[in-house]
Amino acid sequence: MVGRESEQGVLSAFLEASGGRALVLRGETGVGKSALLEHVAELAADERHRVIRAAGVEAESELPFAGLHQFLYPLLSYIDRLDGVHRRVFDVVFGRSEGTPPSVMTLGIAVLDLLSLVASQKPLLLVLDDGQWLDASSTEVCGFVGRRLTGSSVKLVVVLRSDAPSGFDTAALPELPVTTLSESASERLLDLHHPGLDPRIRRLVLDEAAGNPLALLELPPYVRGGREGRTPGELAGYTGIPLPLRLQHVYGARIEALGAAVRAELLRGALDGVGAGTTAGRPGGRRYRMVHADEAAARGLLYIDPLTGDFVFRHPLVRSTVVQMATPNERRAAHAALARVHPDDLERRATHLAASTVDPDEQVAATLEAAADSATRRGGAVAAVAWLTRAAELSESHEERSRRLGSAAFIAGHAGQLDHAQRLIRTDTASGGGDSPVSVVTTAYVALYEDGDVRSSRRQVVAAIESMRGGVSEPDEVLTRLINLLLVTNQYASDAAAWEQAHELLDSLGGLVPGHSRIYQDAWSDVVRRGAGVHERVDRAFAELRDVEPWHVTRLGVSAYHVDTLSQYRRHLQRTVDREVETGAIAAGMTMLHLIMLDQIAVGEWDEAERTGQRGLELTTSRRHTLFAHHTRAYLGLLAALRGEGERARELQAAVDAWARPRGIGFLTQITDTIGTTAALGEGDYEAAYLHAIGLTTPGTFEPYAHQASRTLLDLVEAALHTGRSEQARIHALAAHDAGLPRVSPRLALLTHGALAMTTADPVEADALYRQAQQQPAAPDFPFELARIRLAHGIHLRHTQGRKAARLPLTQAADTFERLGAPAWTERARAELRAAGAPTLASSAHLAALTWQERRIADLAAGGLTNKEIGERMHLSPRTVSSHLYRVFPKLGITSRAALRDALGSMPADQGV
Repeated sequence: MVGRESEQGVLSAFLEASGGRALVLRGETGVGKSALLEHVAELAADERHRVIRAAGVEAESELPFAGLHQFLYPLLSYIDRLDGVHRRVFDVVFGRSEGTPPSVMTLGIAVLDLLSLVASQKPLLLVLDDGQWLDASSTEVCGFVGRRLTGSSVKLVVVLRSDAPSGFDTAALPELPVTTLSESASERLLDLHHPGLDPRIRRLVLDEAAGNPLALLELPPYVRGGREGRTPGELAGYTGIPLPLRLQHVYGARIEALGAAVRAELLRGALDGVGAGTTAGRPGGRRYRMVHADEAAARGLLYIDPLTGDFVFRHPLVRSTVVQMATPNERRAAHAALARVHPDDLERRATHLAASTVDPDEQVAATLEAAADSATRRGGAVAAVAWLTRAAELSESHEERSRRLGSAAFIAGHAGQLDHAQRLIRTDTASGGGDSPVSVVTTAYVALYEDGDVRSSRRQVVAAIESMRGGVSEPDEVLTRLINLLLVTNQYASDAAAWEQAHELLDSLGGLVPGHSRIYQDAWSDVVRRGAGVHERVDRAFAELRDVEPWHVTRLGVSAYHVDTLSQYRRHLQRTVDREVETGAIAAGMTMLHLIMLDQIAVGEWDEAERTGQRGLELTTSRRHTLFAHHTRAYLGLLAALRGEGERARELQAAVDAWARPRGIGFLTQITDTIGTTAALGEGDYEAAYLHAIGLTTPGTFEPYAHQASRTLLDLVEAALHTGRSEQARIHALAAHDAGLPRVSPRLALLTHGALAMTTADPVEADALYRQAQQQPAAPDFPFELARIRLAHGIHLRHTQGRKAARLPLTQAADTFERLGAPAWTERARAELRAAGAPTLASSAHLAALTWQERRIADLAAGGLTNKEIGERMHLSPRTVSSHLYRVFPKLGITSRAALRDALGSMPADQGV
């Protein structure tokens, strides 16, 4: 190797350094990246490292996890030694079992665990050539892993072309630029491999190669082969053509010299992604096996992989040149042959069928549609759009073409490609599709999410459903999409008249409305009047989820939010969100981030909720999802109000309200009113809080179709009590009981019992109701609301039973508020503690020894939940729960689970409680 002393030194230091790390080699085609990669692999082998190679293949760049298969296939024997969770992750990725595809984070952690296991026996070096062609899913996982190798015995080297964009461009991995050779190094390399060149040819080669090692090695034989005696310009033959094309011309001369049968064989290999260079031959999936290609090997275009014995391309440029030199008919014939090679690989077969078919063919179109469905479920919505578009082009009837274009536009919209979705619909309209129900699905969707135009969107959807009502006799995909879009639009509008019209319209459709849509209808419209039994239906629906599109998951998640059971499904959302945000249905990913944030707020993980909200805001604004961007701001404003950040809360409140109110987006304006209520309560401005609260609903009623009416039950009651409106507070608490809110959700049960306790005039009844509220099994899942009820209970006890009786609930409330990060509420509880005669800091000292997570686990365990049930609520493994409890017991001075309730419910005498 000539002229690479500096790079070799960096690679040697990289290999000798302690701990794991990653490095990217980036340079133009032919600059010598692969040679450096081979150099570091040889060094690693000499140092007794295990070396695993992989290579990106352009033909596989749309196949999810195709590249990762190359890395993981040699390690299959180790997978059975992993824990069950990680084994299941790999079983799904390798297609050995069915299940929800893992997120980037989940799969990345599993890969890290596997690599650590392998490297525990022998240091491991992973080398990836042509990383720019790696599929997006594999790129994300490799980037995730590469950033987390510190402390392991695993090293990763990735080679990228500088002239091709790559997912690694934003992976934040250390880079080593591989530049062209200096003039002196170029001369040494040329003279070493091609001594005795004619001076004119030598100068020409040096000038044209411009320091590119591959060109320096390859050009001389081509130039000398029958061209001597011509002028320098004639010798080059391609002056001014960019270097990569010149090199393809070099290989092209050899390819042209091959027989037709050999060229066809090379073309089939190239189109099916047969490897090139030293990283070829990986067993990450079935590939076309080139045979009878000795002539190509003799001309330096192929070589035999020593590991597999198969022909592979000498360099990726050979593969590219083979494809570019083939005629369209030759490429189509090769693709047709390859489709027959992969009868059982749906997505690979679809790729070749799409390229081989010219005339409409319904069978091929159906195969492409099936491949699109498969890709969508695996987190490849972007690839699905391309397959459906091609399927539409190959459809034999106008109806099928229109339907498939509509499906492509539908998925494009969910993938965040709003402009592309509109172009697809315009294509259908231009060919006679008109304002069909299929086109309305996309135009109304774009109008809603891009502009927040709920009125226009709803009108279009209602008209489209009515146009289909008489002509459909069985469940229909387009009708279902329209129904669900109508429900989404109505949820955002939160308009009573619109909902009544929707209920009437859907009731007229009868059995044409799917069961899941009926869940959405009841959960999203009015949980006070239609929410009873919804959480059981949501639970059954989640239990039955198998291999479904991501938007089904988010819709059920939204339903779970409305009945306050979202925590049960957060793990499922977290497994899916990263995948969808990166390569799949990004709009579904945005909703998943909203749901995760809402659950983090509910369970008291407010710092994590802030991070999730900021991530969602960056994503929604960058993708021009205006509605989702303001939706995210609304939740960030609510969180700021909870944390006592009044100025920020009101800034976000004003921004959202100014955008949403003129558009009639009641869902968001209700949240802005809730922000005002929450901020005012925290600041002790109870009159302002009351005015905001009655803007949502009148005391004694729950405004129909106002989702925040029931959620702010405790806010209205507290504000009314503090402003002398005891009668209004009482009738509102009784209205909650009479409406059956405790049967709708665990949070509403907590709030209703708390509100009844706060408003009853009977102190004995109040004490019983306070205890009933606090003993709700799900009460610890809503720590902020529970702390408010404990604060009110403490105040009640101080007035009815004396100061000592008040100290425990007041201490618990103050402790919770402090851990949540609600300073105004913390100070309020501390003030009540001082009024109760307790030294505030000492009174919670023994509880403060517990971390927030330990305290929550202890509360749940004291309530009778098993480790498994606690783990499901807190997204932890049963073993982790057990470890936390093992640390909790000595902190509380107990030795058994049975003593938890008493230990948490009493305070040591020496602390004055």
